[in-house]
Amino acid sequence: MFETFRNAWKIADLRKKLLFTLFIVIIFRIGAAIPVPFIDADSLKALMEDMSANSSNLLGYFNMISGGGLEKATLFAMSITPYINASIIIQLLTVAIPPLERMAKEGEEGRKRIAQITRYTTIALGLIQATAYFFYLKQSDILVYDEGGALVFSAFVIILVLTAGSALMMWLGEQINDKGIGNGISILLFAGIVSRGPSMVMQLYQYLQLGGQYYILVPVVVIIFILIIAFIVLMTDAERRIPVQYAKRVVGRKMYGGQSTHIPVKVNMSGVLPIIFASSFLSIPSTIDMFVNQTPGGFWDGFFNAFSPSGALYAILYFLLIIFFSYFYVSIQYNPIEMANNLKKNNGAIPGIRPGKPTSDFISRIISKVVLIGALFLGVIAILPIVFGALTGMGGLSLGGTSILIVVGVAIETVRQIESQMLMRHYKGFLE
Repeated sequence: MFETFRNAWKIADLRKKLLFTLFIVIIFRIGAAIPVPFIDADSLKALMEDMSANSSNLLGYFNMISGGGLEKATLFAMSITPYINASIIIQLLTVAIPPLERMAKEGEEGRKRIAQITRYTTIALGLIQATAYFFYLKQSDILVYDEGGALVFSAFVIILVLTAGSALMMWLGEQINDKGIGNGISILLFAGIVSRGPSMVMQLYQYLQLGGQYYILVPVVVIIFILIIAFIVLMTDAERRIPVQYAKRVVGRKMYGGQSTHIPVKVNMSGVLPIIFASSFLSIPSTIDMFVNQTPGGFWDGFFNAFSPSGALYAILYFLLIIFFSYFYVSIQYNPIEMANNLKKNNGAIPGIRPGKPTSDFISRIISKVVLIGALFLGVIAILPIVFGALTGMGGLSLGGTSILIVVGVAIETVRQIESQMLMRHYKGFLE
């Protein structure tokens, strides 16, 4: 990976793109340090210490991907979560609503219109999320304002600034897509999560200072961390190849076809989305708990404790929901019938399988088995921090889960994109 970056730095065009991407990341980190007015940052940080220690809570999860911006009440406190949610919603609606589906198939112009709809949806979701965040701050007595009409003014400023921060991050990500290297939104996610690395190192150092069993547990954490990265890299590159044979056909005096190829089926086809869906779904009870005052020992107190992110019920439901959302996402993204029809139209066939319905059934069975392996992989990665924390009592470590999966995935994808651009610039072509 470092060799790839060093070679890319020698090419003037790629060097400009790398510097531009770095410049956008610096702007993002500066914005993540600019505080929003009318908020007591110290009180908010004290309130969210336990939430930031557990990224399974909705606000703790937002704080993790914003690089700690939420607990510091900064301009980019909401990070790019409104844009991610908007992209997921529009993507699902594109499959369910025929006009959007037709728009997606109109080529470049259709994609531009869908991107514009996604931007408007991002601003709307950012406005809703900023409003909910304001009312949470108001209920927690963290706002700083004078009595009277100042509350309305502070609400207007806080909601407007947070919404503008989300829109600005969306724009920064699009600038990376146009003039930089890698996927802009993924790069900003990567930068936010990596910025939490020093705090994790400090936590490990604090555990090491306690002595005793932690002299063994801390090195074990580091070893497991390295093994998780290696496991994620292995599963990210893993794929099941379905062999395809194209029949020979004669057109005039030339013969076409006859070659053998394959259909690659990635083990982790859905990426990190099932974890995001499952964590968002399970964070609803713990988030409602922050706004509800229940009686200790009552029904609701027991209900919310049962859905505690450190409990066994939460881990089991988390694992099952990841498997469910993995199948759900793949079912709306891959159509075995359409794949079988495309093979038939191009005179292609899977050896030993008849064209038509037998081919679609065979592809469906292969995809189901591969998705199960990928879902189990995501489930193990996601619940590993919960199990490790319960066994050792070392809470608050971003060991595995969404954070490492995003960081490793973005790093691999960015390196691949750099390598492809280097290959394109070094390809001499048939004229030479």
